[in-house]
Amino acid sequence: MEATNATLRLTMSDVAGLAHVQRPVVSMWRKRSAGSAQPFPSPAALEGGRELFDADQVGAWLEATGRGNNTEARSDAAAFAAPASQDQRQTFNALTALLALKVLTRRQLAALGPDRLLDLADECDPDDRLLYSELEAHRDELPALAGYADRLTDSAYNAPSAFELLLADRFRTGLREHSDTALTTPALSFVAAAAKALAATLDGRPVFVDPTPGGGDLLVAILQQFADASAVSVLIMDDDGAAARLLRRRLAVHGVDAGCVSPGSADGLAVSGPAVQVAQYPSPGNPDATAEDILTGIENVVLQMDDAQRAVIIAPARLLSDPLSGTPGTLRADLLRSGRVRAVAMLPQGLLKAKPRELQALWILGPSFAEVPIVDRWTMVADLSTWQLTRSVSQDLVSDVVASMGNRWTLRAHSFRFARLIPTRVLLAGKGSLVGAAAPTRSRARAGAETALRVDELLVNGEAGPAGTGLAVHTVAVPAAAAAAKVEDLLRSGSLRYIKGNRVPDAAGTKQEGTRLLGPADLLDPHAAPPRHLGLLEFAANNPSGRLTEPGDVVFCTSPRPAALVDRDGGSAVVFPARVLRIDAGDPGGLLPDVVAADINALPTADKSWRQWRLRRVPEAQRNQLAASLARLQHGQHLARERLKRLEELATLITDGVAGGSLTLTDPTTKRAEPQTEGTR
Repeated sequence: MEATNATLRLTMSDVAGLAHVQRPVVSMWRKRSAGSAQPFPSPAALEGGRELFDADQVGAWLEATGRGNNTEARSDAAAFAAPASQDQRQTFNALTALLALKVLTRRQLAALGPDRLLDLADECDPDDRLLYSELEAHRDELPALAGYADRLTDSAYNAPSAFELLLADRFRTGLREHSDTALTTPALSFVAAAAKALAATLDGRPVFVDPTPGGGDLLVAILQQFADASAVSVLIMDDDGAAARLLRRRLAVHGVDAGCVSPGSADGLAVSGPAVQVAQYPSPGNPDATAEDILTGIENVVLQMDDAQRAVIIAPARLLSDPLSGTPGTLRADLLRSGRVRAVAMLPQGLLKAKPRELQALWILGPSFAEVPIVDRWTMVADLSTWQLTRSVSQDLVSDVVASMGNRWTLRAHSFRFARLIPTRVLLAGKGSLVGAAAPTRSRARAGAETALRVDELLVNGEAGPAGTGLAVHTVAVPAAAAAAKVEDLLRSGSLRYIKGNRVPDAAGTKQEGTRLLGPADLLDPHAAPPRHLGLLEFAANNPSGRLTEPGDVVFCTSPRPAALVDRDGGSAVVFPARVLRIDAGDPGGLLPDVVAADINALPTADKSWRQWRLRRVPEAQRNQLAASLARLQHGQHLARERLKRLEELATLITDGVAGGSLTLTDPTTKRAEPQTEGTR
């Protein structure tokens, strides 16, 4: 044990994590305690320019001084430390093998010698499928590593938690194939919830299959959805690579029955009966997979499926939903023609830890409905690229995903929040994004007939009718509207132009007249923000390449929240970080400035990826009519605001006059009293 303790090392960041404090606090402790009776422990080693400290010495110092916020720091030291090693990958493999051996034998390992440990490993893994080779490669270090495995298990409270703690450190221990493919917790929880919900629609014991080489994050996330892991059957790919062996150890530690951990047939995963296949591409077993490799892997899943099986696949959006050409595009089109792609959903950014800006997409595979003619088949599409994958969003999307497995009649009975049903032939014929036709709304829109009735009611009652605005229109409900489009697609097509904001000093804008300045404050509260102006010559001198707005430009910002307004007069200077979207007059693409501004103002506070924003488009025949109607309504709103100001001024004058004694209020229904003259009573 002494030798084991001496091998445990902590970095300064590890010490902060152990003590439950911020990293600078540890530096302050070292500095202030240097001349005291209990100085902070000296570094035990130096590795790559980093100071490493003895874990037991640090734990004892924290306990003796009472520093930090973890009263169990000495006992928890092993959970934050790492054994000294020349090859972290090999040490990681040996430690995970020892944890699997602990679970399989239900024994403490520290007191066992290397020969006894290898004998136990041979008994538990006679075919060397998961742990024997990893332990044999570290025969001489096994006693020390076994002692650390026991301490780590005690610190983490159980072997499964200790295993996940080791794997969570994949970024630091050099496990590139695992760190490059690691998904965030919201992504794992969502995929696991979708897989569990799909399994609930099938008969019999839940069966989950990972057809990729290695991995395991998704399978473990699914197991955590069940109170009893033994109630779940798991099948993995027949592969003897390092990632696949790690997966077998991981499942064994989590208590999955050894029979369930056994791989499929030598020819691959020949799955029969109801099952849900769950896959992430690229996988840890093949982190450098090409587009063709990934789509071929999905094709193998599709080819061996029957109508009693389902599949949940997560992969980069550039392959599953974005425009795709060449051989990969042909492969994807063939998969769509198979009829088994029931749903396509683009997910938000930030789900892949190593590449937070890379969008991921989801495919749901299910029954092909062979009885439905190919020309009549449909696919559910959804675009959540501008959403946050919160719990409520995940639950509603899972509901839509499960509904996508139904036939046309059950689909009509479901109220989709995010998805739309698109004829598969339309997806195949289109050259843009597969989810381009999906325009999720952030509130449940009124039905067309309901909207028309409400508009007519407001006009008839005079609440928004001709008396206030001069508006007199006739509304008719129509079946559908033009599809919304992403800002980046509109920029690419030329219907929209992007213009950067100007750099203007904060002290500028104090003049009473000149060029109007528009910044975030003017967008967030346009009616309350005081107007700011700057001399045109001064602006031109400080911004030689600066540009002014044109009438109809949409000025927008993303921080602190998305906001926009339409500059109707033009000639304003937009102050960065505010920017401009300019609609092309010759080819507006159905865009109307007021609609663009309304769409931006309706966005969630956290939605700052402006190139991914979806803007509604207006039918060409309605653009002029809508613009004229909105202009009259805005004029009516202006009159109402002016009247409100006068009413507020009147209320203030009356209040101050009566309270100050300069005014007397009389009841207009009673006769006014005759004024008294001097000398009368």
